[in-house]
Amino acid sequence: MAIERRPLREQIRDELMDRLTRGEFAAGTDVNEAVLAAELGVSRTPLREALIALAGEGVLESSQGRGFRFAPVSRTEFRELVAIVAALESLALESSDPAHLRTIAPRLLDLAQGFPDQVATHATVDRRDDEWHGLLLSGCSNERLIDLLTRVKAGMRRYENLVVAEDEPVARESEEHCEIARRLLEDDLPGAITALRANWIGGMERMLAHIPAE
Repeated sequence: MAIERRPLREQIRDELMDRLTRGEFAAGTDVNEAVLAAELGVSRTPLREALIALAGEGVLESSQGRGFRFAPVSRTEFRELVAIVAALESLALESSDPAHLRTIAPRLLDLAQGFPDQVATHATVDRRDDEWHGLLLSGCSNERLIDLLTRVKAGMRRYENLVVAEDEPVARESEEHCEIARRLLEDDLPGAITALRANWIGGMERMLAHIPAE
């Protein structure tokens, strides 16, 4: 693993999340710290710090005397994570600069209309959605809120990466993004927030089709 000029535990955490995205870890499997440290070329201390951070994000579970394991998937927890993300994004949108929202609204609509596919690969949908939602919340200056949102999204994405391969087709609904953008163009922030929550609920229902019943 290449060493960068930032805390080693953060680099390890990101590397593990990348491996999770590539499907190298299965839900419910134990983490062999000795093997993993050797693979990454790092000592056990920064590795354990990264594992503790991932446990705090819900990616891993830890128990006294048993170490860490990748948390099993749960439809109930996925619903809870999506509800939190929807609430945090709504709060970020509500606290954004109104002038900035008016400025980016046309671009948001163009992006949504420029990707009308009802089915696309998981990797493509994730990339396009990240770009769109990143622009939507670019006017929020609350860094703590954005950081919290990023961490909760990481836990939510864990589910997607575990149950859906990057090249697997998934359903999407571009009209949901279009509706949010149209509300912003009309200076209807409450309507945009309502449409944003509906977008997350719709995405949740589509993803639940891939998560096994408990």
